[in-house]
Amino acid sequence: MIKLYHATRTRSFRIVWLLEELGIPYELEKMAFVPPQTPFAQASPFGKFPAIEDGELTMFESGAILEYVIERYGNGRLAPAPGSPLRGPYLQWIHFSEATAFPPIGEMVRHTIFKPEAERIPAVVADARGRAQVTLGVLENALGDKDYLIGEFSGADVMMGFTLLAAKLLGVLDDRFPNLQRYLKRLEARPAFQKAAAS
Repeated sequence: MIKLYHATRTRSFRIVWLLEELGIPYELEKMAFVPPQTPFAQASPFGKFPAIEDGELTMFESGAILEYVIERYGNGRLAPAPGSPLRGPYLQWIHFSEATAFPPIGEMVRHTIFKPEAERIPAVVADARGRAQVTLGVLENALGDKDYLIGEFSGADVMMGFTLLAAKLLGVLDDRFPNLQRYLKRLEARPAFQKAAAS
C-alpha cells in the first residue's frame, strides 16, 4: 500500500486527489507544514511534501509521483497511451502546471506569507503577479470551451487544479479568466477533489 506524507495546502493535495480518483488504497501520514527557512526542511522523507513510500521505493516531487502512480496503478485511466495523439498535450500540461505556471505563484507566496515582513519585497510580488497573469492567459486561451485540458479528465487536470487553486487564493485567478474559473469550479465539484480538500 502506498504511504503518502501529506500536509494541508501543499502540493501533496495533488496526490491525495489522484489516489482518490483512481480508488487506490493508501495510508495518509498527515504532518504539519513548517514555513521553510531553507528548501527541503520538512519532517517528511526528503524534507518535501509530497513524498511517498511504495514497497522499496521512496520518492518525492508531485509531478513525478503522479506519473509513476498512473503508470503503475492506473490501468489505462487518467492518461492517454504513449504514442497516442493526446499524449504530447497531456505531458505538456503536466509539466506546464509546475514548471511554468507555478513559479510566479510561488514567488508571491514567499513574499506575502513565508518571509518575515521586513524581508518581503513588494516589487517581486508585483512582477510575479504580472508573470502569473500572462501564464494564466496562455492557459485560458488553450482551454477555450473544453471541459478539461485534453478534452477528457486526466492527470494533467490534477496537476493544474492545485496550481489554479493557489492562484485563486492569491487573487490572481480573477474575472479576466472566465474559462479558467469555470474549469476550476468543475474540478472542485469532483468527489475526489472534495475528499482531498477535506484531508
